[in-house]
Amino acid sequence: MTIEIPIQSLEETQQLAEKIAIRLQAQDVLTLEGDLGAGKTTFTQFLAKELGVNRHVNSPTFTIMKQYEGRIPFNHLDVYRLADSDEDLGWDEIFYGDAATVVEWAQLIEPDLPVERLDITIKRIDENQRLFILTPIGERYTLLCEEIMR
Repeated sequence: MTIEIPIQSLEETQQLAEKIAIRLQAQDVLTLEGDLGAGKTTFTQFLAKELGVNRHVNSPTFTIMKQYEGRIPFNHLDVYRLADSDEDLGWDEIFYGDAATVVEWAQLIEPDLPVERLDITIKRIDENQRLFILTPIGERYTLLCEEIMR
């Protein structure tokens, strides 16, 4: 199952983030793929806001991971700098702990990702338009996608 969601504005991006955020639980993992400037960090900022995170959320490119407190703890990873690295950051603790996790550039750590997750690809159409492609892997994420499409 793959769901394509055309997005015409930042407001629609925020609405999609809200639909997902209200359903997130600890140990949920979302992966974000897309070219530079596609909107991965913007989507993550909206998601964090909907999770009740009060701090400013920005890309953790140099620190690899930032953790935030909200309705549930929230991990934001940008693993771009881990390309061609064998470094293990304690993936089990990150993915199977008490937080929901968003991973940008997740394809770079594919073998370390949980088998079940929600893969999200963001394609930039133009300055305002994006195409979000959601690929749920596992029953939990299939149900989540069905709920957000209602």
